Amino acid sequence: MGIRKANFAGSWYPGRPDDCEREILSFLEDKDIPSPSGKHLIGGIVPHAGWYFSGSIACNVIRALKDETPPDVVVIFGMHLHEDSPRYIMKEGGWETPFGDIQIADELTGKLIEKFTFNIETAENYQSDNTIELQLPFVKYIFENVKIVTIGVPPATDSLRIGEAVAEIADELGLKIKVLGSTDLTHYGYNYGFVTKGTGTAAVDWVRNTNDRRVIDAMLAMKPDNVINEARVSQNACCAGAASTAIACANFLGATRAESIAYATSYDKSPGDSFVGYVGIVFG
Repeated sequence: MGIRKANFAGSWYPGRPDDCEREILSFLEDKDIPSPSGKHLIGGIVPHAGWYFSGSIACNVIRALKDETPPDVVVIFGMHLHEDSPRYIMKEGGWETPFGDIQIADELTGKLIEKFTFNIETAENYQSDNTIELQLPFVKYIFENVKIVTIGVPPATDSLRIGEAVAEIADELGLKIKVLGSTDLTHYGYNYGFVTKGTGTAAVDWVRNTNDRRVIDAMLAMKPDNVINEARVSQNACCAGAASTAIACANFLGATRAESIAYATSYDKSPGDSFVGYVGIVFG
């Protein structure tokens, strides 16, 4: 079945377990990220830039999902896909992390493959993509023995049925799950071919307070169709399929509220004409 190698370890995040742990502990002590107001959270939205830029947000969202009874499975939706892209899934095997391998929950993936069409990824044949991998050291560190399901979903209404099916199948199998959607927000500037508001602080303020706000509000309203539509119109989420499908799954699991615990941009740490927005949201 094989273990999928960690392609971004040692560059986007530390490759050694001691260095990884040191950075995670610093993230968990980040005073700028408050604990959510509620408990027994079902899932959330995480960013996926290099840990220097958005690791603290992602780590604290995942930590917030920890409660008295650990989950059996963490389901992670991700991948940079277009509306007409195929879906992707790891059916079996595992992923490498600096803290050890994480196994795929193959009973759950097997039943999903019976219901939906996917491109099946293996340890040797897969699309290299940071959106899921960058969450895995956090998942392994915080939920030591958990299994995972990793799915790439395009920003299309049909993807929402997959989110609902994940929740339904997990219930049939008696599995407790947590769900994550991995997306960054507006990619603004000449590097991304998106310069509608010029450059400088006025552009940064527009991204923070207007463009990113639109899709964040759709996520907080827990309306997955609106997330897809908003991202299509405003270019304010690079993986709207992942975010919307995670919301659909959380809704099916019984989530009734959403809370933003952090927002930042890469401009905050590296000011420049090109920058990206990040949000951390939890569902309960």
